[in-house]
Amino acid sequence: MPQVLEFKLPDLGEGLTEAEIVRWLVEVGDVVAIDQPVVEVETAKAMVEVPCPYGGVVTARFGEEGAELPVGAPLLTVAVGTEGVLGAEEASGPRRSAGAGTDEGSGSVAEAGAAVVASAGAESSGNVLVGYGTGAPLARRRRVRPEAMGAPAAPHATAVAASTASVPDPVRGPVAVVSPLVRKLARQHDLDLRQLAGSGPDGLILRADVESAIRAKAEQKAAPLPTAVPVSVPVPEPGTMPGEVSEPSSRPPVARGAGSPAVERIPLRGVRGAVADKLARSRREIPDATCWVDADATELMAARSAMNSAGGPAAGPKVSVLALLARICVAALARFPELNSMVDAEAREIVRLPEVHLGFAAQTERGLVVPVVRDAHTGNVDSIGSEIARLTEAARNGRLTPAELTGGTFTLNNYGVFGVDGSTPIINHPEAAMLGVGRIVPKPWVHGGELAVRQVVQLSLTFDHRVCDGGTAGGFLRYVADCVEQPALLLRTL
Repeated sequence: MPQVLEFKLPDLGEGLTEAEIVRWLVEVGDVVAIDQPVVEVETAKAMVEVPCPYGGVVTARFGEEGAELPVGAPLLTVAVGTEGVLGAEEASGPRRSAGAGTDEGSGSVAEAGAAVVASAGAESSGNVLVGYGTGAPLARRRRVRPEAMGAPAAPHATAVAASTASVPDPVRGPVAVVSPLVRKLARQHDLDLRQLAGSGPDGLILRADVESAIRAKAEQKAAPLPTAVPVSVPVPEPGTMPGEVSEPSSRPPVARGAGSPAVERIPLRGVRGAVADKLARSRREIPDATCWVDADATELMAARSAMNSAGGPAAGPKVSVLALLARICVAALARFPELNSMVDAEAREIVRLPEVHLGFAAQTERGLVVPVVRDAHTGNVDSIGSEIARLTEAARNGRLTPAELTGGTFTLNNYGVFGVDGSTPIINHPEAAMLGVGRIVPKPWVHGGELAVRQVVQLSLTFDHRVCDGGTAGGFLRYVADCVEQPALLLRTL
């Protein structure tokens, strides 16, 4: 008799509590090997392929593509054992396409999927992800986005629609809701949870129920209103005393009515939500200040051209301006280590860090991310540039891991790619500083005592005023500007 084991969404690290199913990599009836990736999920930080620690036959999947699952929620069940593999393959019948929703095989597979047994002695790799198998209580049922990639509606969707169409009378007693997030969402949208009929077990109110009620409420507000009849309102003329009414105004009547577009509400979730939380926390906790300076980048651009032309086409990847600026930042942090630190508010201590893990802002289709070049203080322009190129490509493909997006000690933000000259960056909490770089453009500049057209860039440094004063911040920024204007200064630190 085969064992049927339940594989739950593991803790993906970095404090993440939920993930969205992007793509199923297996179907019901598929034979999977130990540690084979079975599903691709998206967290607030990265796309992750989740491996299953069991080998056997997939007997059930839980969650459609586009569904959000909390850590600890069931992902799939696997029948372990030779007899179970053969029996499941014979009983599975036609397979459903990936992403079609919660799949179940027929016959013995469906029955086996419902009978989850203990995993003692079962064959598995033991190399499960962080947090899996900790004995945490089972999570509630999944929360499904109604718009999830055209997937068929979950069975409880009909019940939700019915509950919003026919609202029951308020009842007294405790509300059948467990999640504080559900309560908060209801409060934000002024919903009375007692008016909702839950679609979860024993009438439990789920997030999907609240979201459905919010949409129904928004649709009612957006419904066309009857057009109001224009009304001519007497407007007192200048000089008219209070209580007096002058002759009817010649101004045209003002019509009030429908026709204005509906308000759009966009959930702060995923990368956008993570960025919003971090930026808001930075503004709340860090007393930041910004200083800036214009620098002549003509010599830096000439040095870059010389480095890229040396050795001909077979010399390897081209050196980018970002790589040069990153190397300059590393050299400046060696001179001003106060800015490579963070504040432990509880201990009231400044924690000065020995390594430089340099983050750089990258705009992707998923939003703003900050990949981190580890141990940048040990690299040169070429090695730093290669790592920046690798991380940038991974960011564009949505393949950055959580480890590659965390642990930075200083951030470089090149917003010049957006065609702007200056900015006052928000510090990437819990770091202590961020260097912003504008576009490099030809401008009039006094060079050698004469007016000339030079390549000019604006540099801005936002810093945590708790870790240093303006003298240190100004010294750091001035050194960066000097290296931009005279790249030969870097030779002293190489």
